[in-house]
Amino acid sequence: MNYFSGFCFKNEQELFKEWIYRGDFCVAGFSYGAIKAFEFASTCRDRVDKLQLFSPAFFQDRSDKFRRLQQIYFEKDSQKYIENFLQNVKYPKDIDISKYIKKGTIDELNELLNYKWEEEKIKKLTKKGTNIEIYLGEKDKIINSSGVLDFFKPYADIYYIKRAGHLLTDLTHYKHT
Repeated sequence: MNYFSGFCFKNEQELFKEWIYRGDFCVAGFSYGAIKAFEFASTCRDRVDKLQLFSPAFFQDRSDKFRRLQQIYFEKDSQKYIENFLQNVKYPKDIDISKYIKKGTIDELNELLNYKWEEEKIKKLTKKGTNIEIYLGEKDKIINSSGVLDFFKPYADIYYIKRAGHLLTDLTHYKHT
């Protein structure tokens, strides 16, 4: 299994152990790592049966102004920006994530804010036989989970987790197909 970490994260896959499929032909990623996982699965020549995207970074529904302000705030005080970001990631639970933290870069932030999920690439991947699973939290303060649900609904199995935020820390969930 190939796993890709989120913005400001490292080795956090154990947070998703309830859902991660540990097979040879599985690729998974969290948030920014979901972009990396998708690109890997889209371009690799190896077989990928399952692509699991946990709270995929999705900002194409946000304005250019929103994206530019995020970049400005990061450049002004990256430490304060990251602290605020991590508080929003943990919401609505206050869990200790200190062992998973790494400092994110402006280049990573720019990439995740400006990434465009292309429907043609998604269709091509599913035509190759890859099953896409999307995991979303109802109370996510980082992404618009209902917008992500609507975008991916035609292409993926979607697990919408009630009372959970970006880290999906509530086990009361149901599936949309």
